[in-house]
Amino acid sequence: MTDSTTDSNAPQGETTHFGYQEVPANEKHERVAEVFRSVATRYDIMNDVMSLGTHRLIKRLTIEFSGLRQGHRVLDLAGGTGDLSMRFSPIVGNEGHVVLADINAAMLEVGRDRIVDQGLQSNITVAQSDAEFLPFADDCFDCVCIAYGLRNVTRKEKALESILRVLKPGGRLLVLEFSKPQNRFISKAYDAFSKLWPIAGKMIVGDSESYRYLVESIRVHPDQETLLAMLDDAGFVDTRFHNVLDGISAIHVGVKPLGA
Repeated sequence: MTDSTTDSNAPQGETTHFGYQEVPANEKHERVAEVFRSVATRYDIMNDVMSLGTHRLIKRLTIEFSGLRQGHRVLDLAGGTGDLSMRFSPIVGNEGHVVLADINAAMLEVGRDRIVDQGLQSNITVAQSDAEFLPFADDCFDCVCIAYGLRNVTRKEKALESILRVLKPGGRLLVLEFSKPQNRFISKAYDAFSKLWPIAGKMIVGDSESYRYLVESIRVHPDQETLLAMLDDAGFVDTRFHNVLDGISAIHVGVKPLGA
C-alpha cells in the first residue's frame, strides 16, 4: 500500500478512481498522500496483520524474479518504508546501488530511518519521486520493482512508460500487486477477511478510513490479464505473470527490448 501517485499535471476535467469514488484526477494525489501520512509509522505492523505475515514470503518470491546480481542498479519504486530496498541491498553489493523512491515524504522518512538503523545506507539512496515523471536518466537501472504501489498511481500507463525509459535495454520490471483470486471459494473468504481491515486499522493505527480506501483500491485495480496487456501496450516484451496465493497477489514481469 505504498503511495506512488501524481496528478499535478492532470488535464482539466479528467477523473480517476479513489477507491470506489470517481474523483477529479488533480485531487487524487493529496487524498492518497493523506492516507499514507496517516499510516506511515505503523504501516509495517498493519502489513503483517493484513497478510498474516505472508507478505514477507511474497516479497522474497518477487526478488527471485528480479535477476539481480552484484553490481546491478535497482529502483525500488513506491518503496515506502524500505522493506524491499533492504532486501535488494546485499544482493547488488557494494558495487551496486539501490534507489528507494516514493512520492510520500512520511513513508520515506520511516524508510530512511530503518535503512540507517540497519547500517545499509552505503549502497541505498532515498529519492522523493513521482512514478509518472521519474527524475532519472534514460537506461540507468537493471531492474525496477514496484510493490503494492501501482494501484495508487493516477495514470498507470504514464508510469509504465516512465519506468520503461529508465530501464536499461534488457532490464526487468517487476510489479507485485493485489489481484483477483482464481478460486471462487478463496475469493469469497478473502473478500470477507479484507472487510475486517478497516476494523484492524482503527484498533492499531487509529484510522479506519485509510484501510477502507485500501480495500476499495484493490477491488478496482486491473486484474491479471488486464495489467499484462498494459505492460504489452507500454512496450515491454516477454511479459508474464505469476499468481501468488491463488491470485490474491500477482507478480507481473516485463523486459525492456534490447533495441529500445
